[in-house]
Amino acid sequence: MTHLKIMTRHASKLLAAAFLAVIMALTMVIMPVFAQGAPAERVPASTAEISLTFAPLVRQASPAVVNVYTEKNVAQRGMTLEQMMFGVAPQSRVQNSLGSGVIVGADGIIVTNNHVIQGADTFRVVLSDRREYAAELLLGDERTDLAVLRINTEGQRLPVLPFADTRDAQVGDLVLAIGNPFGVGQTVTNGIISATARTDVGINDYSFFIQTDAAVNPGNSGGALVNTRGELVGVNTAIFSRTGGSVGIGFAIPAEMVKRVVDAAVNGGTFVRPWLGLAAQSVSFDIAKAQGLSRPVGVMVTEVYPDGPAERAGLRRGDLVTAIDDREVFDEKGLKFLAAIRNPGEQAKLSILRGGKNQTINVRVEPPPGATEADVVLLTNGSVFNGARVIELSPRLAEENGLDPFTRGSGIYVHSVTRGTISRNYFRPGDIIRSVNGKQTKTVKEIQEVLKQNTREWDIEIERNGRVVRGTVRT
Repeated sequence: MTHLKIMTRHASKLLAAAFLAVIMALTMVIMPVFAQGAPAERVPASTAEISLTFAPLVRQASPAVVNVYTEKNVAQRGMTLEQMMFGVAPQSRVQNSLGSGVIVGADGIIVTNNHVIQGADTFRVVLSDRREYAAELLLGDERTDLAVLRINTEGQRLPVLPFADTRDAQVGDLVLAIGNPFGVGQTVTNGIISATARTDVGINDYSFFIQTDAAVNPGNSGGALVNTRGELVGVNTAIFSRTGGSVGIGFAIPAEMVKRVVDAAVNGGTFVRPWLGLAAQSVSFDIAKAQGLSRPVGVMVTEVYPDGPAERAGLRRGDLVTAIDDREVFDEKGLKFLAAIRNPGEQAKLSILRGGKNQTINVRVEPPPGATEADVVLLTNGSVFNGARVIELSPRLAEENGLDPFTRGSGIYVHSVTRGTISRNYFRPGDIIRSVNGKQTKTVKEIQEVLKQNTREWDIEIERNGRVVRGTVRT
């Protein structure tokens, strides 16, 4: 019985070895067939390949990922009974937060999320080798949720992550997420790219995210999403979660937008949002069918701004924009993003369908025209309006404040309201003053003329949060 068991085990080993040899032979024959045309994409073909490690890639990339610490002094509201009894002044407290960042300039340029540093007074960066530096804020842009810091390395060159071209990124590509989740220290997780153009996340107004299932948690914000070539695919910025922890749905801002913001910070400190001068809507199945398309694709041009880049290039209402720079678009957010990653003055190639025929139109992207925050005017005449800072609506102002750039000429925008003034009782930042005492107010000059009236009664029409409000104020 013992001998039989030994022989059986021996025969089993021989059979297993033979089976493995057959599988390996078949693999050598079949794998090249599947790999034709895409030699870099294949499944592991041997035990040695299964044992491969990401360690060399991590050693290359992780030194360029840093921890970002911020401090904010928060004044105490009100006074405790003890403070009132003993005349002790209210104390301020320090509010700390942390996130991650990526070194993108060897001279100390670091990119992170704007929500990591927003409202902070001081910034501190800790490198992977534990060196610490005070940092200065070069640019914080809330609408892209990106911020750029600089540290003084006293001439020492730092390791950097080069920017990837995400046009080459595909769903299924392997990626690493590197950051400081929950403050436990630098952590590396791996996964794949789950989607490449998520525009319905609602995090910022340039929604065009790379989705990944690599574990991303609080503290990873501002950290790196890295491909297998050691390139920065994107900056991790948000997760979808009902618990606060990773459930495998993370979002990263693509490298092209990150590079645009970094370049703006280094070369002047202002991120100028280029635009095309058009409004568009997504294509439904019915619209696609009417256009002779087999599936919904592209966006339908619904408005063209007078003398804007799109009109000058020849675009018309009803044109169907299917791609920009050979990248498909499916909604207006994607169109805006792909235009915004170009520098003002550069040309974008729009693929359009007009009258059943495909055409290509080159549009030069430009900064939106019109008034900027430098044109804000403080109103001093008319008691109701005293202290209100206003500005004429323009495409540029609208883009900067998330408004519809096609609302030009519909009123005067309330930029801010001075504390302690009577106007604070009636107006809020973001209000649009449409008319005063029955007269439309489309320009600052027009509202200044109205305020010269010798009256104590003001009939005012404003738009607030999309609703029109009318009322009479007596002073």
